[in-house]
Amino acid sequence: MALVLGRVLLALTLAFCAVAAIAPKSAPAADLTVDLDQAMLIKVPEKAATIVIGNPLIADASLQPGSLLVITGKGYGATNLIALDRSGGVLMEKSVEVRGPGKEVVVLYRGTARETYSCDPRCQPRITTLGDGPIFFNTAVTQSTIRSELAQAPPKGNR
Repeated sequence: MALVLGRVLLALTLAFCAVAAIAPKSAPAADLTVDLDQAMLIKVPEKAATIVIGNPLIADASLQPGSLLVITGKGYGATNLIALDRSGGVLMEKSVEVRGPGKEVVVLYRGTARETYSCDPRCQPRITTLGDGPIFFNTAVTQSTIRSELAQAPPKGNR
């Protein structure tokens, strides 16, 4: 009886270990997380001369004086960032995740067309949110472009 119980326990232990070994592992957390259409500042090693972004459709980076790097979220997803010195040596390597807008955003679906609104405190259309329907997206971009052009136009009395 004890021998059978021992074998059952051994079989259960081995089965558990096998399941644990083949179970999918969670992805490691990104070193840097930035929101879509937002920028963040990080310090890079002083000798950094070149910055490489794995996928510039996801994030953009700009090296600034004082060893500051501006990272801007361009599209959803993950990529990597590498800082090189003048001779091509790797000084820093980080993973970058770009995530969607925060909690002050409301997403409205009209059938399959999506509309995104910033609601802080009143809801207004968000301009150029990836995934919005083309009519909503193009209307918001057109209105914003016209508004900017009007703001930059010289006053009518000065022509």
